[in-house]
Amino acid sequence: MAEYDFDLFVIGAGSGGVRAARLAAMSGAKVAVAEEYRVGGTCVIRGCVPKKFMVYASEVTSQLKTAKGYGWTIGEAQFDWKGFLHDKDVEIARLSGIYVTNLQKAGAHLLHGRAQIVDKHTVEVLPKEGSKDAGRYTARKILIATGGRPWKPDFPGAELGITSDQAFHLPTLPKRVMVVGGGYIAVEFASIFNGLGVQTTLLYRGANILRGFDDDVRMHLAEELEKRGIKVVLGCAHKSIEKTDDGLLSTLSNDLTFETDAVMFATGRDPYVEGLGLDKVGVKLNDRGAIVVDEQSKTTADNIWAVGDVTDRINLTPVAIREGAAFAQTEFYDNPTSFDHDMVASAVFSQPPVGTVGMTEAEARHEFGKVDIYRAVFRPMKSVFYGGQDRCLMKLVVKQDDQKVVGVHVVGPDSPEIIQMAAIAVKLGVTKPQWDSTCAVHPTLAEELVTMREKYVPSEMGTV
Repeated sequence: MAEYDFDLFVIGAGSGGVRAARLAAMSGAKVAVAEEYRVGGTCVIRGCVPKKFMVYASEVTSQLKTAKGYGWTIGEAQFDWKGFLHDKDVEIARLSGIYVTNLQKAGAHLLHGRAQIVDKHTVEVLPKEGSKDAGRYTARKILIATGGRPWKPDFPGAELGITSDQAFHLPTLPKRVMVVGGGYIAVEFASIFNGLGVQTTLLYRGANILRGFDDDVRMHLAEELEKRGIKVVLGCAHKSIEKTDDGLLSTLSNDLTFETDAVMFATGRDPYVEGLGLDKVGVKLNDRGAIVVDEQSKTTADNIWAVGDVTDRINLTPVAIREGAAFAQTEFYDNPTSFDHDMVASAVFSQPPVGTVGMTEAEARHEFGKVDIYRAVFRPMKSVFYGGQDRCLMKLVVKQDDQKVVGVHVVGPDSPEIIQMAAIAVKLGVTKPQWDSTCAVHPTLAEELVTMREKYVPSEMGTV
């Protein structure tokens, strides 16, 4: 009789958990995956995938304006919110089904229900309507991949607001919305609502949006958002929200009031550890409530690992996937592997979008002292043609002593696509002379990155 029911028990069927489970099962291990909601996790079900569909939908308004600028005669355009939601849900169901199929093909067992850790080798799956998987299961190894959940502030009337989870399922599109927060989720949803014709206010308590991003990126994007009609309110927070006959009345800390039809909180996400039973087995949490792990995703408890957003390292889907793969390689393929979290590129799907990899200018100056900055702000060729006022930002941060490019920051059309290629060079340690030796592709937006030769001096900044 086997010592354990499974070689690996994975709690959470998101991107990181599914990748780890599939690879482990493909090695011949007996694997179970417990999921309390739907297979696919935050990214597929209520995160980057449905959000990107919403981004695509919201970009059409600017594309229509561009079309008119290029000679097209466009009739009155109407947006069918309910039809869009239906089609979005159909596609999400298809993608979730692919995840399920891939798990099954790999030989993993999918269990439906919320899982709790009983001891270092035992997991209990709680009863769930329509599922017969409830019960206790033993496993040689346990992997926690439960992700994160939206966090809402606590003040009078906060319960009247929604989070990104509910924003994907609004029965009707509001005419006026306030998005609260300054991170990438807040900025993206503000752009989405604005693009769909919603009167949008972005409220953030800090001095500027996108804390942690390069300061030039932050300033540039805030200006571009306002150009597009988003009201950006900085340096204050909510005191209260009240329901009125006309919607919701938000009173701010500076006593300003805003009346909207909806308030969406994008004020951060917390690691989803509630009710997992971590205290029973000695799994340590940090001050953010995230599971503490080592370079190979091992927790402070024997036989228990964790990957993805629940560890609060870099909360991105591709990172969770790589962490899950590294765990499986280490534990089931006798191939000790750790994922390098340095120089990971990221994107903000705002309008205009942002692409970034490596250090900000401030981080590089703090780390190295002397750095060289190459920076360009310009109107893209496509926009200039019809008198558009959009501006792009491109910036290189270069370590002065060895001329290594340690940061690349782009704001403008297709910047997420551009940064993916730039990330390869930065990850490999490219120097500025090597960068400059690359011949430009013309005419493109990206060619500006390889044609910047003069170091940026702030006092010389002008307009184009």
